Amino acid sequence: MGKELWELSLEELWERFPIFLVPHNDKWKLYYDEMEAFLKSILSEHPVERISHIGSTAVPGIWAKNIVDILIEVSKNSDLEKTAKVIEKNGLIRMSAGAKRISFNRGYTKDGFADRVFHVHLRYAGDHDELYFRDYLNEHIHTASEYETLKLRLWKQYEHNRDAYTEAKTAFIRKWTAEARKMYAGRYE
Repeated sequence: MGKELWELSLEELWERFPIFLVPHNDKWKLYYDEMEAFLKSILSEHPVERISHIGSTAVPGIWAKNIVDILIEVSKNSDLEKTAKVIEKNGLIRMSAGAKRISFNRGYTKDGFADRVFHVHLRYAGDHDELYFRDYLNEHIHTASEYETLKLRLWKQYEHNRDAYTEAKTAFIRKWTAEARKMYAGRYE
């Protein structure tokens, strides 16, 4: 019997849950739709303004981690922690928390990844750069292909270091998010 997840060091977690990329899977949209319905149900009495499919699984045609990312935006005057507790009570595990951002996962087990894995990001409305980046990639196939190439290059280099993998993509993401914010100004306001 192995250690429980909360007993593992960061290095042990990265070893058990490495970066891995797979070709686009059309089922990711179905997985998102099912989780969106579940989240709307459990949060029906909370001030949710928008739930969105974000990340590379929301960009058809490119390789991605087999993890569906979801963004939940709640009204700016709501109690983020109160909403977070409802999410936790319904089976998601808190990964990290700050004053204005809380992240959860579902699908991480003692034995590795489950068949369906989710990262759920809870934030206040307006903290949604990922929507602009997603839209830009969906509407600019060449840039999406460049992003895929970058991720494939970084994959094995940072397979067991999620922070370094994320950091290595940051400049690319910021550049195209800024371009998208100009191009789609006000789209999500």
